[in-house]
Amino acid sequence: MSKALLKGLALTLKTFFRRPVTVQYPDEKRPVPERFRGRPALVAREDGLPRCVACGLCEKLCPSLCITVTAETGPGGIRALAHYRLDLNRCSFCGLCVEACPVEAIVMSDEYELAAAGREPLVCDAGRLLAAPGRAGEGRS
Repeated sequence: MSKALLKGLALTLKTFFRRPVTVQYPDEKRPVPERFRGRPALVAREDGLPRCVACGLCEKLCPSLCITVTAETGPGGIRALAHYRLDLNRCSFCGLCVEACPVEAIVMSDEYELAAAGREPLVCDAGRLLAAPGRAGEGRS
């Protein structure tokens, strides 16, 4: 037997008796790092509406042009959010929208399971972005 073969067998025997590091994925999920950038999520106010004031900074700063913000004049002549759309098909998860937001209305959540059968489920409106799990209420990460 050659020396290389014996080294390979020794390595196999050494690792054979260790505990496996396999994670049973659907049932058991690995913890994500604190600064992980998952799906963007909108933060809700106490009344359940998005904290977003429709300033449009996230839309202007987005390098992949995946965010669309539409504003309207709310009660008392105050600018309010009419429509918020995020296309996850185009999103690069860079986090620039989070950094640009002056009122901390958007955060990067812990959600990483974004698989879909088509493109339509990956185009999110404000209602779906409010329901994002993870760090959705913690502010900037």
